[in-house]
Amino acid sequence: MSARVLSGITVVSLAVNIPGPLAASRLAELGARVIKVEPPQGDPLRSAAPTWYAELVAGQKIVSLDLKDPSGRPRLDSLLDDADVLLTAMRPSALDRLGLAEAALSRGVALIEIVGHDGAHAEQPGHDLTYQAACGTLLPPALPLVPIADMLGAERAVVATLAALRLRDQGVREVRERVVLESAAWAAASAVRHGLTSLGAVLGGAEAAYGIYAASDGFIAVAALEPHFARRLAVHVGGTRDELARAFAARPAAYWEALGKAHDLPLVAVREPAAALDPRGPIVADE
Repeated sequence: MSARVLSGITVVSLAVNIPGPLAASRLAELGARVIKVEPPQGDPLRSAAPTWYAELVAGQKIVSLDLKDPSGRPRLDSLLDDADVLLTAMRPSALDRLGLAEAALSRGVALIEIVGHDGAHAEQPGHDLTYQAACGTLLPPALPLVPIADMLGAERAVVATLAALRLRDQGVREVRERVVLESAAWAAASAVRHGLTSLGAVLGGAEAAYGIYAASDGFIAVAALEPHFARRLAVHVGGTRDELARAFAARPAAYWEALGKAHDLPLVAVREPAAALDPRGPIVADE
């Protein structure tokens, strides 16, 4: 999205780890001014994935503040005086203990809470792994390659922020939206739950034209689901699973990717993370 629709909006984020910083980064992309308040020890994400951390906080103002120290509270209140949104990622009890909800809502600042669980289980600890475990998207003993609940939860936090700002525009003074990561994981699991991506299902291995095949030097992803793609794949590569396996194994992945481009087929080489292609293309730094 090129339009900076949140220009003039100030977001104060107290969120660390993945969902909150990812949401804050997206809000900054949409034009918001983001002030990231970190504890004195910093955001754990900075140590775990320094390059991703740097990417997510680009263009933001970083403020180090100990919210447990009474002397730090006036500074946070000062930031909230000029804010439109407060983004948090902590258990409800911690939010209440610090008086953050009252601090935000009394000023007309929209509060966006990212929490792990809700209702009777609101205080239960958790992380992306446990949310996915509960919702059926793990294949033990492998760990998930993508933190699905965190990523989808971040996008939900962005939507919640836009909804909160809309409510404020309509005259609602105290706006409070809660984003539940466990619910995000449940939504992400829908494809499995409804039999689309489970083992042996349509997107789980049942279709020969939709799968991953060994090439002579790696692997190739094939997604020729639609009939016209399947017919084209049969003409240029093979129509059965055995035919496809033999053909793909005979040549390198780059050959098949080039063939896909030449014949309008969804064939893509499976890349290692370090070699993944950025869909945005080369990033040119602002002058």
